[in-house]
Amino acid sequence: MGGRDKFTAQAFLEELIARVAAGGCERCESEQVAAGLGKVLEELRRTAEFDFRELGDHVYDGIYIADGAGKTLYVNKAYTRITGIAPEEVVGRYVEECEAAGLYKNAVTPEVIRLKKRVNSVGVSLRSGRKMLITGIPVFDAEENVKNVVVIDREITDLLTMKAELDASQEKMKAVEADKAKSIMEIEHLRRQNLNMSLIGRSEGTAKVIEAIRQVAPLDVTVLIAGETGVGKEVVANEIYTNSPRNKGPFIKVNCAAIPANLLEAELFGYEKGAFTGAAGTGRLGLFELADKGTLLLDEIGDMPLELQSKLLRVIQHKEITRIGGTRPFKLDVRILAATNCDLRSLVTQGRFREDLYYRLNVFPIVIPPLRARAEDVEPLAEHFLALYNAKYGKVTVIEDAGLEIMKHYSWPGNIRELQNIVERLVIVAEPAAVIGGEQLAPLLNVYPGSGEPMTREAGLKEIVANIEKKTLERVLGLYGSTRKAAKVLKVDQSTIVKKAKKFGLKLGDDN
Repeated sequence: MGGRDKFTAQAFLEELIARVAAGGCERCESEQVAAGLGKVLEELRRTAEFDFRELGDHVYDGIYIADGAGKTLYVNKAYTRITGIAPEEVVGRYVEECEAAGLYKNAVTPEVIRLKKRVNSVGVSLRSGRKMLITGIPVFDAEENVKNVVVIDREITDLLTMKAELDASQEKMKAVEADKAKSIMEIEHLRRQNLNMSLIGRSEGTAKVIEAIRQVAPLDVTVLIAGETGVGKEVVANEIYTNSPRNKGPFIKVNCAAIPANLLEAELFGYEKGAFTGAAGTGRLGLFELADKGTLLLDEIGDMPLELQSKLLRVIQHKEITRIGGTRPFKLDVRILAATNCDLRSLVTQGRFREDLYYRLNVFPIVIPPLRARAEDVEPLAEHFLALYNAKYGKVTVIEDAGLEIMKHYSWPGNIRELQNIVERLVIVAEPAAVIGGEQLAPLLNVYPGSGEPMTREAGLKEIVANIEKKTLERVLGLYGSTRKAAKVLKVDQSTIVKKAKKFGLKLGDDN
């Protein structure tokens, strides 16, 4: 008898039992017939149950069946294999009991009953540690109530392990390409940040630098950028790159003074697998290779070791490099920009810099004057940095003319970098809408307000304070014309203004 016939017969027997029990069979004793047929029906039920369990135990995925109230009815062998939970631990128990006993957590059965729809989840067995893809499916009765919940547990631990191994293999195969891509993305990010600042200034010296950039940027020649620390050599390099035909390619910057001499060669030229102790197992691309089809800035070139200078000369002459530990040269298409705060000609005389390399680099020199030689640039630079840090710190501070005058007369030994740091510090310590004057700038720059003269080391503290007070009071009285207004501006009593004005021999207004 097939499965379909069996269940059809079962339905027939159930109906017959019901009719006999109701007295619908007159030729037999209803109770005896009903009892006999009941035994037959029970045997059929056991046979169906046996068939179901046998089939369930041959399924590779775990099967968990509960009734509409969340009571566990059946689990197959695969469920025990995957979860580590034996049938006797869960069968006959409600989901809430099993969760409270710590057998599992985040069960999908209650959600299936509540939502009356299929629920998917990813879980981990608390016993075996295996990961599973869990799917709960509702089985409805004739009135659309959830009669049973069938949960399928598909183990994905092995799948995830195989995927991880495959990913690891692919990563190893693509190690060099991935390293190059990552480096290029990092460099591109830094390039975008650095290119936000263009060359700012209106002095004759700045105009000459801008003209030189305009002339050389479109030409694929080597440029040597010279100037003191902090004058903006990197900004000039950015401008050359931005206005060159290579501005879609990589722009790589390396500070030759910041990298130890024994590592600089590997950074610049790269190395092959096993080239030296501690070398990466896959080898590594050098910065020259990363800059292929783009531009490479060698900052602080005067600090490059002599032994590397000969290799750099070869790269410039032959447009190729050979990695450390390698034998095969790589052709390159790289434009080289060099920057230095040293007098390279003097280093050549001292034997610390190769003369032939100097002439190779010095094809088109750009010399950036120090900030003290272009005072006209101080104000636009200060305004640029003020706007930058006002936006950064959420303030609207301004620098008044007297403060700008002090800044114009200051010598700026740290050049633009020092000016940038001073402006940032002023914005940080100032009130949100402060007006920054000479009294704030004088202590930072160590100059007399309004005079631009540096304070001497011989001047005592009292003398310094007195001079600052005198100059400040003189300026405020000149601006506002009365001791009353001056006192309000300087936030002191009017009597204090009168007393100090008389002390310094200053002329007072009519309201003294």
